[in-house]
Amino acid sequence: MKLIFLGAPGAGKGTQAEIVSEKLSIPAISTGNIIRAALKEQTEMGIKAKDYIEKGLLVPDDVVIGIIKERLAQDDCKNGFILDGFPRTVPQAEALDEMGVEIDKVIDIEVADEKIVARMSGRRVCGNCGASYHLLYKKPEKEGVCNSCGSQLVQRADDKEETVLERLNIYHDQTEPLIEYYRSKGKLCVVEGQEEVADTTALTLKTLED
Repeated sequence: MKLIFLGAPGAGKGTQAEIVSEKLSIPAISTGNIIRAALKEQTEMGIKAKDYIEKGLLVPDDVVIGIIKERLAQDDCKNGFILDGFPRTVPQAEALDEMGVEIDKVIDIEVADEKIVARMSGRRVCGNCGASYHLLYKKPEKEGVCNSCGSQLVQRADDKEETVLERLNIYHDQTEPLIEYYRSKGKLCVVEGQEEVADTTALTLKTLED
């Protein structure tokens, strides 16, 4: 089965992709991971990507698509795969179509923006041991202090409300149009993200069986 997982930052699509990957024994392909792998392995496209990354520039679509093409040609993708983080835009989706990649289903994990902001902005991590907490769902025994080592808890820059809102704005502007793109092709399946990961997983697996 060849799948694409869509969803706003913080909606949990990466977690769902990993779980479904294990269940179906097909690789979950994250764009960030395969770009890093291409850099490490010094593939043709990896070398091209390195030039942009070293200059602090975004890797252009044609290079990202080339890296995706290299990855999908590997043996472990013969029985299917999950794309997580690609495509991010309609032009990238069109390029995927032009490569002749026939996607079976596109799973869109939907979570309201306000819930995503609450989820992400409430996260805290220990600056010393890395243990994670949440102001609503997993509170430390003592406010602002790690249960494990007693060090101060901090909020990562990525989890600050203004950063989360900016990432959501980019998603709505650039990636959300993919929902209509795949709906028009009859590929889209919407899964309402739940508070518990296991509940979202149950809905996702049911959608794949339908």
